[in-house]
Amino acid sequence: MSDVGQLLRTWRDDRRMSQLDLSARAGVSTRHLSFVETGRSRPTSEMILRLAEELDVPLRARNQLLLAGGYAPAYPESDLDATPLSTVLAALRTVLTGHEPCPAVLVDQHWTMVDANGAVARFTAGCAPHLLEPPVNVLRLALHPDGMAPRIANLAEWRTHILHRLDRQAAATGDPVLRELRAELAGYPGGLMSTEPDGLVVPLRFEDLSFFSITSVLGTPRDVTLSELAIEAFLPADPATADALRREVAGSVHGSRAG
Repeated sequence: MSDVGQLLRTWRDDRRMSQLDLSARAGVSTRHLSFVETGRSRPTSEMILRLAEELDVPLRARNQLLLAGGYAPAYPESDLDATPLSTVLAALRTVLTGHEPCPAVLVDQHWTMVDANGAVARFTAGCAPHLLEPPVNVLRLALHPDGMAPRIANLAEWRTHILHRLDRQAAATGDPVLRELRAELAGYPGGLMSTEPDGLVVPLRFEDLSFFSITSVLGTPRDVTLSELAIEAFLPADPATADALRREVAGSVHGSRAG
């Protein structure tokens, strides 16, 4: 079995898709797909990308498939401080600021904090300095006993939600770093629920406030780095939290005018 054929077979198995299903979606014969997976036929770069698209393979892994097949990567991978990304990152920072007074963070594929708005200070206040030294992993910060965990009222529920989410993300991306992070977080104290939490959303009950989170990603990115960025934003999960945030804003505006 060739390297690229083995990788394609692994992704197909991970997606629980038969050769018949994949060949029908990609518009190739089952026989040809079988030959590709076993190494009897060398796929073109176009074929690799077509199969990767139908398997919903992340852009980084698509480049790895191409390299395994003897082709150059198709997707660029820019540094976060590179000029091509500056416009997009500036727009994302505007989104973060516009989300205040609710917390919001920009994270990469491993949940490393890239940027955050001022309201995130509500979460980070009181956390151990070593957890706030860059690079900051926001999930480690949340569940570590020296981080936010002691102030999360529903810690077992939130831990269960985060670990299930990491399980799904690791399965979707095949990323070993996420599996290692999941194992680390599972070793922290705080308990777990026997089943995934019920309800429409899982709230983060932090001190006397309650939030639910939403995740936003860029649509149709063509750069590996951009494809792996996401905004994790928190919104009030109950009227009391919404009222408390409104009062904070009103008090801040009043204080600035008085000054």
